Amino acid sequence: MEREMQSEPEGEEAGGETKGNVSPGNIGLERILATSLRLAYIPVTVLLLAALGAFVYGTYFFIHSVRHIVDRPVPVGHQIGLFLVDVDLFLIGATLLISAVGFYELFVREIPFENATGVPAWLEMHDLNDLKGRVIAMIVLVVSVTFAEVVVDAPSGRYALELGGGIAVVIVALTVFLRWSGHGPENDPRRER
Repeated sequence: MEREMQSEPEGEEAGGETKGNVSPGNIGLERILATSLRLAYIPVTVLLLAALGAFVYGTYFFIHSVRHIVDRPVPVGHQIGLFLVDVDLFLIGATLLISAVGFYELFVREIPFENATGVPAWLEMHDLNDLKGRVIAMIVLVVSVTFAEVVVDAPSGRYALELGGGIAVVIVALTVFLRWSGHGPENDPRRER
């Protein structure tokens, strides 16, 4: 279903100014607002550095984990937990990277993904809902991996069950938010039906 835009009166009919008759104050304000979009470079840079930090730390942790496993190969459950922590670190880095790309695309400039090699088309973001949806999906993934990591080393089944119940409530709440607020993939107008 396509929405048709009703034509609104322009210029003096609407009680406003025409495009050619803009006051100097409005021009100055528009320039300030356009320039203020450059503030988005701050979160983009911070998110990129944080992603780099997570990837570097994940790599360091991997090397440390391999050394630890070689020195003490048992208990196996704890060793698996080390690799799950590593997966978690890389997922967090990926979430930060996706957020940086999203901020850049939304506030600075669109990235022409069709010309970029090796960049997935799903990384394109057209509005804040796209960014929120991707970040929430990554949060659900990180929380799930973190739960698996805790279960491996859980002191009791009851502790794992209580934690799993809490995580399930958070995942359900985030999923409901995405679906009911129109941020889910089925509400994406670019998606083929």
